[in-house]
Amino acid sequence: MLRFPAIIYNNNRDMNRLGDFPLTDTEMQQIITQVDALKNPYEVNQFINGGQVMIRRDNPDDKINFGKEVYLTIFNAREIRAGQSVYQIVRQPRFQTKHPLGTTRRGDVMLLINGMPVVHIELKRSGVDVTQAVNQIKEYAHEGIFSHGIFSLIQIFVAMTPEKTLYFANPGASENYSPSFYFHWADFNNEEIHARKRIAANLLSIPMAHQMVGYYTIADDKDETLKVLRSYQYFATTKIWERVRETNWDDHYHKGGYIWHTTGSSKTMTSFKSAQLIAKANDADKVVFLLDRIELSTQSADEYRGFANADDNVLDTEDTRNLIRVLESDAKDECLIVILFRK
Repeated sequence: MLRFPAIIYNNNRDMNRLGDFPLTDTEMQQIITQVDALKNPYEVNQFINGGQVMIRRDNPDDKINFGKEVYLTIFNAREIRAGQSVYQIVRQPRFQTKHPLGTTRRGDVMLLINGMPVVHIELKRSGVDVTQAVNQIKEYAHEGIFSHGIFSLIQIFVAMTPEKTLYFANPGASENYSPSFYFHWADFNNEEIHARKRIAANLLSIPMAHQMVGYYTIADDKDETLKVLRSYQYFATTKIWERVRETNWDDHYHKGGYIWHTTGSSKTMTSFKSAQLIAKANDADKVVFLLDRIELSTQSADEYRGFANADDNVLDTEDTRNLIRVLESDAKDECLIVILFRK
């Protein structure tokens, strides 16, 4: 089984990065030091989805890059089941508690992408309430297992029994765990899936697990928390994205559509994630949010900015002149636009 340093090396063999000279222990420690400096899962998500990590080359055999800063690819959301992506399953990983006198723990199952543990699965036997698996994960968090080192890279937790499954974004400290953010996985018709094998074939499969980490998590800047889409949000977002991608914009025969959500079902997050994926895939030149009330415009723009990544730019157009300028702009960072429509 390839380890994290070997995967990084294999994925960065071009001359201007690592060439034919593997990572040294001190170079690998530079990466781990950067991981340990991340304060919470919000920052970890930005680190992973940033796609690259910088080190200063200290392998003296690399005459070209020795002493230089090089950027290494660690994750690519688009390389799903292709390219350099490496998928691995680890059973009963050993955890060292943060306290020096703590004992070694064993988890159940972890899913690794490019050597990074991004999904942790805690299992309980039939007849046991699934919340006991959640409580086990929470206990690990209380012991500091997920707050340092490579295990701090976990993005999604899954609590599972043969009859029931819950999944949730890594909330960080144990006091942040809340049942309000534990979700059941459902199918396209919003029928909850119970069978463990179906969960494994859907939510925990490739490409889904890769997509959940790369596309369907949100690092929310407003409160620095990590969020993951519910299953109905995933299906709505995916359908919108697919329809836009498949549309022939040149034939001027475009059918509209709608997504119906109840109050409090995170409509804003669904619409933003749809727009973000469409824009990043270059499936549309502009994505416009048309709102009919000032308070909605201000609120939505603020929420969109909170959901946005560092390379996203949400524009709140205040007047017609600014709107025309933005719509005519070819700038890549001027494609997400919030507009207030006044009658």
